[in-house]
Amino acid sequence: MKMRKVVLLGVDMIKLLIRAKRSMVRGKTQVKRIENTASRQVTFSKRRNGLMKKAYELSVLCDVNVGLIVFSPKGKLYDFASSSMHHIIERYQEQVKDVTLYDQPSEQNIEQLQHEAAKIAKRIEVLEASQRNLTGECLSSCSIDELHELEKHLEKSLTKVRGKKNHLLDEHLEQLRENCELQKAHEKVENCAVEMRLFI
Repeated sequence: MKMRKVVLLGVDMIKLLIRAKRSMVRGKTQVKRIENTASRQVTFSKRRNGLMKKAYELSVLCDVNVGLIVFSPKGKLYDFASSSMHHIIERYQEQVKDVTLYDQPSEQNIEQLQHEAAKIAKRIEVLEASQRNLTGECLSSCSIDELHELEKHLEKSLTKVRGKKNHLLDEHLEQLRENCELQKAHEKVENCAVEMRLFI
């Protein structure tokens, strides 16, 4: 009789545990900001770790490049990259640039390209004018200050050119000296050989 009671109690306990477990099963979490700061921090920490784990698993299982960047409410950076984060960000920027260029209306693209072409043309014009000034052409439009700057620039360039020229000349002279010394040494050896032959 006692044994039967124990078995019945055991069965009842199991049923109670199953009911309790069913009632403990979580429903869908409502996605909204957690007001309690401590709870929010704990949730952030757990979910961040879970997200990092999922990113790692995705990169390994599917052999894909994954880049994950998370900033905490206090601005602390957490990141994961399956390869180089720099490389992943560069790839992303290239993709976004291409997509935005193709997504924009063609008229807007044309305006942007025209603007860039005008900027480049202006830059070329400035460089050509500067080059003409350096060769002594079209100086009539230059102010005193511009001529002074040009003179300083030319003097600096001339100093560099002279320095390089003198360096090359020094190297050439050193090579000539070495050749002369070798020739003298060669002549001495030949003279000694002649003297030895005469002596023999």
